[in-house]
Amino acid sequence: MDFPSLIGKVYADATGIVGTIDPGPAFKPYGDLGPGVTQFFSNLLRLVFVGGGIYAVFNFIIAGFTYMQAGGDAKMLTAAWARIWQTLLGLLIVVGSFALASLFGYIIFGDPGFMLHPKVYGPR
Repeated sequence: MDFPSLIGKVYADATGIVGTIDPGPAFKPYGDLGPGVTQFFSNLLRLVFVGGGIYAVFNFIIAGFTYMQAGGDAKMLTAAWARIWQTLLGLLIVVGSFALASLFGYIIFGDPGFMLHPKVYGPR
């Protein structure tokens, strides 16, 4: 048994073993940002929008109590209506940002959900 035939036999066995290894879906090529970063920012935006919605609901409730407790006081009525209109304007801005993102995604990329569900590709 000489040395080259031993190496050839080892390589033949190693290629058979290596060929059966599957890295699975968790394997990412070098530099690929993957769904982790985009999922993080997507979840962060959803958290901000949900927080804004919850804040708006509490703001409406507080403005409603202020309106009911006004009892004809012009200052309290004005403050309650100002709070209601400011809350409506904030909700309009949140909804408008979704509408604009969808519109720009459709105009630029041909997909309305492109900017709402981003895909980040890194170097391969």
